[in-house]
Amino acid sequence: MATSSQGKELLLKSLLVLTALLMAAPLADAADLEAGRAKVATVCAACHGAAGVSVSDTIPNLAAQRAGYIEAQLKALKEGTRKNPIMNAIAAQLSAEDIANVAAFFATQPGAAAAAKSAFLPNLAKSGVTFPESYKTTFTKYHTINFPATKQVRYYYANGAALQAAKGDQPLPNGSVLFAEVYSAKLDADKKPLTGGDGFFVPDQLLFYTAMAREAGWGKDIPEMLRNEDWNYAAFSTAKEQRPVNQAECFACHKPLDKTSFTFTLKQLTDVAKTK
Repeated sequence: MATSSQGKELLLKSLLVLTALLMAAPLADAADLEAGRAKVATVCAACHGAAGVSVSDTIPNLAAQRAGYIEAQLKALKEGTRKNPIMNAIAAQLSAEDIANVAAFFATQPGAAAAAKSAFLPNLAKSGVTFPESYKTTFTKYHTINFPATKQVRYYYANGAALQAAKGDQPLPNGSVLFAEVYSAKLDADKKPLTGGDGFFVPDQLLFYTAMAREAGWGKDIPEMLRNEDWNYAAFSTAKEQRPVNQAECFACHKPLDKTSFTFTLKQLTDVAKTK
């Protein structure tokens, strides 16, 4: 049986919990769930699903997550104190009201069943980019990058439209195509990548290809918060077949690069173009 002092302590704790709940209630009521639903449908759903069940095993479900937690994480991503290239770009475009509304909406959704996944949004799963069959003879190789984390080396190529624009210090226009071959690196006995005399990893097996290209109208169905003008992105197997890609991740990663034609390698492309 509880003593008188224990009873008072329990009563005090109960009052503190009740007070905290009452203080939190106005915050939840202040959020606009319908505005949150609308924002999720146009942006967040691309990766986290329209109801908070993600499209991929590598992306967290947000359904039934506590609103306070989601709001805190979005604020940290917006301010840059939490680092994630994709989410930093998206959160930076959200207002404090957007963050509160999105967090409240996800918190009201039922949790995901085991192994449940949402489908890609159709306009983000479909890419206009096709495999450039003649790239070896008509494109210019302009850059090589080592990727130590994945033990890969990538070779970058650009078509004539991109090369000419870069040569004139102009934004890359519609008709531009940037293409990359992705190879695994040869490994030594300690499973470390071998490096050639040029400082780059020695290529072993071709793994896949990636590409970004732009044509008029390709961006019209992409939400503004994700859109990279008219750029689309794609990945291809070694058999040159297009692989399923959630372009939302590509768009978000390239979104901050609007001053460099949404391209990470524009400087390298320009340097090579001016030698031609």
